[in-house]
Amino acid sequence: MATIDDTHRSRQMAFLSLGFRPFFLFGALYAALLVALWVPWFLGLIAVPSAFPPVAWHAHELLFGFVPAIIAGFLLTAVPNWTGRAPVVGSGLALLLFVWLLGRFSIAFSEHLDPRATAAISVAFSILLAAVIGREIIAARNWRNLKIVVVLCGIAIADGLFHYEIFVFGRTKFSHTGALALVLLLVMIVAGRIIPLFTTNWLLQNRPAGGILPVSFSRGDVASMLLSGAALVAWVFLPFYDEVAWGISVAGGTLVVAGIANLGRQMRWVPQRTLAEPLLAILHVAYAFVGIGFILTGLGVLWDDAGFASAGLHAWTTGALSTMMIAVMTRVSRGHTGRRLTAPWSTVVLYAAMLVAALSRITVSLAPEHTMVLLPLSGAAWVVAFGGFAVLYGPMLARPRVA
Repeated sequence: MATIDDTHRSRQMAFLSLGFRPFFLFGALYAALLVALWVPWFLGLIAVPSAFPPVAWHAHELLFGFVPAIIAGFLLTAVPNWTGRAPVVGSGLALLLFVWLLGRFSIAFSEHLDPRATAAISVAFSILLAAVIGREIIAARNWRNLKIVVVLCGIAIADGLFHYEIFVFGRTKFSHTGALALVLLLVMIVAGRIIPLFTTNWLLQNRPAGGILPVSFSRGDVASMLLSGAALVAWVFLPFYDEVAWGISVAGGTLVVAGIANLGRQMRWVPQRTLAEPLLAILHVAYAFVGIGFILTGLGVLWDDAGFASAGLHAWTTGALSTMMIAVMTRVSRGHTGRRLTAPWSTVVLYAAMLVAALSRITVSLAPEHTMVLLPLSGAAWVVAFGGFAVLYGPMLARPRVA
């Protein structure tokens, strides 16, 4: 859907006419840079002037840098359609982007900054985004979407806790898992709204002769979300009872059952009927990684297996979150710039690269003896996916909407 602010003829005004334009472009560029730096840094080939160790820097900038940028682009574009209010544009949008960029520089050069200043600059973006989205939702009395503001506030709190844990203890215990749990819940909320809707619309337009359609939101979705929330809470607080056998069994079992529930939830959205349109099918593929991540993480907990635990973590981050991000980025970018809602071969290449990145990274966790081959492969594929998005979609994002 286009808004009136989509139609600016000036290129400068076009780039700041809706949130998806600057945040998708800069988010994609940063995602490519993030992994292009981290893989050689992790392998000891380069150094970065950050006070964070490589793994902590990678986790922080994925969860509190890249992901919030794409969330911001999506929400700043979607919320005006939910509320009927004018979108955040121009100088207001530029200010949000500046605060986000400032956070990235503060983390990259945190070795030379006061830790408290680094934390304050980093957390500022999530707080500001929550305030902007909350203002729009409250002004429109769009109460059902307030839960999204709660998640954004939770991400800001987790970011602050991440800095506290790193600079006091030298490692994170709850903040990274808490942030990931919140982002996963947000993905499950939004995906449960858009995937069945987009699938139904496409099937009615392209398969009008009949066949099953996605099931509308029901008690089954509520049960799946509640179970997933309980499983994620158990996982986040696992360090509290990692010596208690029954606690481990309950947490691991709940995670596995939640994974099965999410895969069952997805099957009600008839993913098998979407294979003819990659722009739609990739949304279903991304959501499948949500369920797979729950199952792998649960098995890692039950079997006390670090390989399965790491595989589950990367099924969620590289598989579910990052694949869902690039799926939403391409769809929203095409729709809001006036392009057809279909994936050309060049976009399919981006999807394929993202899946190579996800599958090879998961395999590294299960077969660490192949790290020196598969980790660079995963990193290169990731860079192709997000760098390719910037190259292919950057011109669309910078130019006015086509007729």
